[in-house]
Amino acid sequence: MLLAGEPGVGKSTLLLEVAARVAARDRVLYVSGEESAGQVRLRAERTGGLHDELYLAAESDLESVLGHVDALKPSLLVIDSIQTMSTAGVDGTPGGVTQTRAVTIGLTALAKERGLAVLLVGHVTKDGGIAGPRVLEHVVDVVLQFEGDKHSALRMVRGVKNRFGPADEVGCFELRDSGIVGLPDPSGLFLGRFGHGGDGVQPGTAVTVVMDGRRPLLAEVQALVAGANIPSPRRAVTGLDPSRVPMLLAVVERRGGLKLHDAEVYTATVGGMKITEPAADLAVALAVVSAKRDIALPADLVVLGELGLAGELRRVHGIGRRLAEAARLGFTRAIVPPDSEVGSTGMRITEAASLKQIMDRLR
Repeated sequence: MLLAGEPGVGKSTLLLEVAARVAARDRVLYVSGEESAGQVRLRAERTGGLHDELYLAAESDLESVLGHVDALKPSLLVIDSIQTMSTAGVDGTPGGVTQTRAVTIGLTALAKERGLAVLLVGHVTKDGGIAGPRVLEHVVDVVLQFEGDKHSALRMVRGVKNRFGPADEVGCFELRDSGIVGLPDPSGLFLGRFGHGGDGVQPGTAVTVVMDGRRPLLAEVQALVAGANIPSPRRAVTGLDPSRVPMLLAVVERRGGLKLHDAEVYTATVGGMKITEPAADLAVALAVVSAKRDIALPADLVVLGELGLAGELRRVHGIGRRLAEAARLGFTRAIVPPDSEVGSTGMRITEAASLKQIMDRLR
């Protein structure tokens, strides 16, 4: 398995947590080529990851690692990171294409020969791709992408490749002082109206459900419309598709009859979530309408749908799963495109064919 992520996102912390849990029943060898044994131990003490069956080796030579494997016979081997490892039988510098390919192929052969689970840490390039030759992703059985914003504690593990199961799984975690903590129900992180003791739902907010892989997540979209008769008004976007939001604003103004061209419009998501799928189009549009009219949407309402340039509402995939997640978290009403397969969620469903139709009902 290859786990890739940006520097400082928490890859080593996550794998040390995994190693400590496996060590509770089997022997684990953790090989660190970037940090000293003392540094890794300090992290293990801070996160509660010390265990008698968790062995640590500060090595960067593949032959030395194989010697440790022969001596310990672990059930799990963690290599942090693959770019720091080298082998004497191959020319090139550590981290280079030749060395990285040779070490990865050697460790993969070791895993298959002995039935040994091997976790490799991989660096990423500036554009987010896995550093090194593409053969790394072809050789390994599973590729995982570890993502997170440095300004947020939320971390996501996404399956990119999986020879033994689905490749669209997503795991949600929170980075704390005590280590990495799994979040079985992360939707609350993306809803600003829950658990903060506020004054209720404010104008300019709308809730939708996005699909991250196969996991439905509730997300809140916020909008602020400020000023009038501004010659060159700003359009600021945070957490949404910056090329799609201006299009949605044009649809709201042209098809919904809402004057926006001379006002500044700010749109954002809550909790650092990034939304790119068109299923959130209706939420963005209604958040802007709510902010402009200064009328709050109902607190128990969730909205789903893609908006076309003609103002029509189009169906999105997985409506049933999305609404089931919303119902589980207490939402009782939903606005969806026509002819949507909603299933039996117990919610009061309103089907709307166009944005104008919804705006007329919200007056």
